[in-house]
Amino acid sequence: MTDPAERTYLGQNRRSAELYARAERVLPGGNTRTTVFFTPYPFYAVRGEGFRVWDADGNVRVDFLNNYTSLILGHAHPKVVAAIAEAAARGASFAAPTEYEILLAEELCRRVKSVERVRFTNSGTEATMLAVRAARAYTGRPKIAKFEGGYHGSHDYAAVSVGPDPDRAGPAESPEAVPDGPGIPDAVLGTVVVLPYNNLEAVSRILEREGREVAAVIIEPLLGAGGAIPAAPEFLRGLRELTRRLGILLIFDEVIAFRLAYGGAQEYFGVEADLTTFGKIIGGGLPVGALGGRAEIMDLFDPRRPDRIGHGGTFNANPVTMAAGLATLAELTPAAYEHLNRLGELARRRLQQAFQRLEIPARVTGAGSVFAVHFTAEPVTDYRSARRGANPQLLRRLHLGLLNEGAIIAPRGMGCISTPMTETEVEFLGQAVERALAAP
Repeated sequence: MTDPAERTYLGQNRRSAELYARAERVLPGGNTRTTVFFTPYPFYAVRGEGFRVWDADGNVRVDFLNNYTSLILGHAHPKVVAAIAEAAARGASFAAPTEYEILLAEELCRRVKSVERVRFTNSGTEATMLAVRAARAYTGRPKIAKFEGGYHGSHDYAAVSVGPDPDRAGPAESPEAVPDGPGIPDAVLGTVVVLPYNNLEAVSRILEREGREVAAVIIEPLLGAGGAIPAAPEFLRGLRELTRRLGILLIFDEVIAFRLAYGGAQEYFGVEADLTTFGKIIGGGLPVGALGGRAEIMDLFDPRRPDRIGHGGTFNANPVTMAAGLATLAELTPAAYEHLNRLGELARRRLQQAFQRLEIPARVTGAGSVFAVHFTAEPVTDYRSARRGANPQLLRRLHLGLLNEGAIIAPRGMGCISTPMTETEVEFLGQAVERALAAP
């Protein structure tokens, strides 16, 4: 039995249904990326330009997801397209470095004060995997601490307590390590310490107990998959002081949070990390990741060292991706961030207003140009408070309803702003929410 939102969606997306049926025959579940799947089936994109996306059925939607925050300039930005074309025409990749790699590394070092050296990868997952390895090598300690609800990619050490069932996850102030699906050995779980987000007192107790074995604490300053929940500035400052005192490296995962400010989350929150991972926006829409940090740590990757950390990758720092990243960052001036963050704040306020008009209890979280919807009247400050407010049925109605109204957000309720947007698009989103959730 389908609901009204699903019936409308099915009627609007018949060609996508045909494509999905074909995909199911050759792809597990009909897709290659878990996060883009939703029921009854995803729409199939054919083109994007600016803040709009066209699908296989001819529907045109305003994209408030931007490939999960990656496309900060929107789709097919002319300068990014030109940079990609120019670099590709000279050769897509080489078994040799190019100047593009130096230029993008220089730009990251210039923007983020704590970053003195950079290593490029092809994804954020690879970047966090490399960060974990570097931290262990530098400190000689075996364990990594991460936060409950934090997402750092799909490798084994990251796929722990990302979205655990609270009934299996232990006390809120002392969470247990829960695998994010099958295939993660107990030996891996034994090296991951799980921390509660935005709770410095509890984190202090855990790290005082475990600290001698913990190489690094990795944190998203803005929880992404966990619900666009920002860290409290005083929490980050306290975490920085605590890790420094205990000889633990602090890793900022800025794969999403780098879009918060010209100098990323470290500028936005005023806290410096020892290592930083990047992805998404620094590739201009192409696959990318990077690890940066203090020279004394990063120099462990120097191939001239007898004790070096080996790091290969056929497409690491390929010139096409580097060129796209450079073109993107060139557009991301302080004024561009001011525009993005102003609209982000406006979007959060407008969404909150929409839910008040609808008399639906909701909290809209986020920071900078990122927002997320939680259907609860209670404050959302960490994974468990977000989980308590979860309403899958209403969230699905919102997601499908917005697609029917011509707006794209994540199935989990997250969205973001891109530079081509204006107040008009933000108001469109607010009105679309009101129409999507209006009583039948």
